Amino acid sequence: MKKSCSLVIAFAFLWGCNSNHPVVQQQPSTVTTPAGLTVTLPPPHETKSDMNFPEVIGWKNGNKPKAPAGFTVNKYADGLQNPRWMYVTPNGDVLVAEASTEVGFWKRIGAKIIGISKAMALGNSANRITLFRDTNGDGTPDIRKIFLSNLNQPLGMLVLGNFFYVANTDGVWRYPYQAGQTSIEAKGEKILDLPAGGYNNHWTRNIISNADGSKIYVAVGSASDHGEHGMKEEERRANILEINPDGTGERVYASGLRNPVGMDWAPGTNTLWTAVNERDELGDELVPDYLTSVQEGGFYGWPYSYFGSHEDPRRVGERPDLVQKAIVPDVPLVAHSASLGLAFYDKDAFPGKYRNGAFVGQHGSWNRSELVGYKVVFVPFANGKPTGPAEDFLTGFFAEKNGDDVFGRPVGVTVMPDGALLVTDDTSNTIWRVSADK
Repeated sequence: MKKSCSLVIAFAFLWGCNSNHPVVQQQPSTVTTPAGLTVTLPPPHETKSDMNFPEVIGWKNGNKPKAPAGFTVNKYADGLQNPRWMYVTPNGDVLVAEASTEVGFWKRIGAKIIGISKAMALGNSANRITLFRDTNGDGTPDIRKIFLSNLNQPLGMLVLGNFFYVANTDGVWRYPYQAGQTSIEAKGEKILDLPAGGYNNHWTRNIISNADGSKIYVAVGSASDHGEHGMKEEERRANILEINPDGTGERVYASGLRNPVGMDWAPGTNTLWTAVNERDELGDELVPDYLTSVQEGGFYGWPYSYFGSHEDPRRVGERPDLVQKAIVPDVPLVAHSASLGLAFYDKDAFPGKYRNGAFVGQHGSWNRSELVGYKVVFVPFANGKPTGPAEDFLTGFFAEKNGDDVFGRPVGVTVMPDGALLVTDDTSNTIWRVSADK
């Protein structure tokens, strides 16, 4: 059942319903991105801001996601607790971060009263990392073990030298690590404090290193939707930070990114890319999420503008200097689709069209009249550049067409050494494996 913004006036102060927003008179705008793709942006508030939460019913009767012809989808693992993110170690182990938005957050925003699906209020975060190992190479893990526990909403993971790094919501930690070990008992070291909490939560923190391991990049989402609670709480947020492997030397690598989560390097280049969740409450088609290359020192608009110099009507005239310098992102994605996961396909098991392209996991919408996302899309690349718009790859998460019931919600995507694609499905506590038929 849809939960319209008009039905929850009592919570307007929390969700920022748009009845009092200034309206900027604006015609539809067609934008051509640096990659040569186009997107048409409607005027803000052309449609009302709607709340429409999914009902997650779980996979039943042998149902599973659907991939294109020539691919097989199998269950890689189940019985997890909100598997969000994955990392493949150099020796081929799969590490899975099990973490979720704390139930206290949903209570603070009146989740029970406005009728959010029980599957949205996921309970307390598991705060652990689980290891999977496939010893015989048949695509099914035969070793499963808790790798590291007692964390604080972990997401990003990284092996660098003789250290294992994990990004908790409030900081980056590192632990002594040797290839092949199946658990970490040693005491870790917090090498970087990070800001946590905030109205919109955005608790996920991802990490990735450059090719030579000399730098680590940390994605930190905003504390709010559009800075509505003041920019003081946004310090060091809505950014990708760069640090040395010991946590020193922090600087802002790129800014104005509302909620960057997935990060990866385009194959054959030194260009970092990220998948970004854009802001809400401007209508069904605003603002598109996006996949973009990340320019060193670049500013991408948040919270003052979007898709270049389109001013947010709630921040008009505040920072014309930043609006003018805002970078247009490369690949528009569907608005409110919660595009989180990102992995470039750098293997050769899939057909040629997929090689060096990007897979993006879309967790799915809540802020539009009809649900969108709830799938994995693919963006073709050649020579390190996108060559076309996003296309569906892994679908079948909806129980019925145009309905509000979904079987699960995809998040992280990871390419395995054998060329298969793993996809976390956090609300069904499952990991799916997509392989090319031989």
